[in-house]
Amino acid sequence: MNEVSKVYSNGSVALADVTVEIDKGDFIFVVGPSGAGKSTFIKLILREELPSSGQLVVNGRNVVDMADKEVPYLRRGLGIIFQDYRLLPNKTVYDNVAFAMQVIEAPRREMLKRVNNVLELVGLRDKARTYPTELSGGEQQRVAIARAIVNKPAIVIADEPTGNLDPETSWGIVKVFDTINKAGTTIVMATHDKTVVDVMKKRVIAIEKGRIVRDELKGVYGYED
Repeated sequence: MNEVSKVYSNGSVALADVTVEIDKGDFIFVVGPSGAGKSTFIKLILREELPSSGQLVVNGRNVVDMADKEVPYLRRGLGIIFQDYRLLPNKTVYDNVAFAMQVIEAPRREMLKRVNNVLELVGLRDKARTYPTELSGGEQQRVAIARAIVNKPAIVIADEPTGNLDPETSWGIVKVFDTINKAGTTIVMATHDKTVVDVMKKRVIAIEKGRIVRDELKGVYGYED
């Protein structure tokens, strides 16, 4: 992001003159008070929103000048994980993950191998034939992670992925992210989870009132619960 600002139609300033560079292989926690601009920061990377001004390059692509028809190709290089999982309730765990590969018309044999591999990675190989409603919240989030990484994205973006989970389950999820990161995937995670941020000692970008107020290697959360 280079001098990126986002002003919504009602005049609300979500981001103001944000300049930041996230390198390949980084693990970033994006923190800050509610309403600070974290969600807008994420939406701009996904091109759910466009900047009002400034330049934004994601995975080598200029997002600002991108035609709408190019957006699906941008998102193929991104793995996206939400707080509310967004699984398909009428599909099994296997089919929820495989769906991401069906979209890009991957060969069936490759799909079978890759889906089983990512389910193994997130500890759910034995749950492949179960449905989301039969899983705990932590297990559902692991399915969402598997779906996000099955196409080997360069960047995984997670918006409050542990927000609905108890502390012990949250740690299991964060360890999965750490494993993915060590294999070379860039992680950008917006979070309010003070304990996770303080213990992990990763790079921390803090946003307040639409501006980056801290950008620290081995940073801490820096806010009271």
